[in-house]
Amino acid sequence: MIPKEVLQQIRRIQITTSRMVTDVFAGHYQSVFKGKGMEFDEVREYLPGDDIRSIDWNVTARTGHPFVKKFVEERELTIMLLLDMSGSSYFGTVNKLKRQLAAEVCSLLAMSAIKNNDRVGLIAFTDRIEKFLPPRKGLSHVMRIIREALYFKPEFQGTDIPGVLEYLNRVTNRSTVSFIISDFYAADFKKPLSVTGKGHDMVAVSITDPRELELPDMGIINIEDAESGEHFMLDTSSFALRRDYSARALKMFDERKRMFRSIPIDHIELRTDRPYNQELYKFFRMRERRM
Repeated sequence: MIPKEVLQQIRRIQITTSRMVTDVFAGHYQSVFKGKGMEFDEVREYLPGDDIRSIDWNVTARTGHPFVKKFVEERELTIMLLLDMSGSSYFGTVNKLKRQLAAEVCSLLAMSAIKNNDRVGLIAFTDRIEKFLPPRKGLSHVMRIIREALYFKPEFQGTDIPGVLEYLNRVTNRSTVSFIISDFYAADFKKPLSVTGKGHDMVAVSITDPRELELPDMGIINIEDAESGEHFMLDTSSFALRRDYSARALKMFDERKRMFRSIPIDHIELRTDRPYNQELYKFFRMRERRM
């Protein structure tokens, strides 16, 4: 039985993101994600200027007049949400946990998909595949995605990005638009992400808490690694320690951004202390300009 407060939170997120899709993102989603091919629509009589390669010779022979095949863009898409549920996703020091932010992003993307009659699926992962919801349409399916993103309790704590990319390729038999939503505390995923990006339109959505970039002066604190369970002590009153911590963090984040550009795949940076809708809106606008 899902607790009443979780049901209320699911409903709140569904209402909020539905309004955002209608008021802010209307039209942007459809314009930046294209269908992956062309499908036959009908035949019509040949008109001067038509490409002769599109002539349907069978119909032309039967009627005695030239006819051409008309094709339209195959609009329907499959959207896949690859959601990191590792131990570090339960970290958050400002407005919300990283996992809560990730769940809201999943909701907004899923609501955008069904509004455009696209299918949407979910792969929740740690260092294992924890949950797979095959792509479907409909509001009830989106509500289940939101529920799982918020409420599902994974069995493991680690992060295996190459593993989830391999699973995506195994369970999909066509190209998808796939959002991998993670803090990307993982190793050796550049090559698998590059390879998967050749068959799918991949978008990396990184989620960061401000304390992962900068430590406050709080004296001696006991820190636990959320994924390994390792404990260690830090004296945050040390200016040198805080400076080195920030320098290492910024270097790691800069290297990750350069890596995404080099593959290349699109990258959206979200933080728990900033409105995520503005960054998503900037992403949609960027895709529109590029296309």
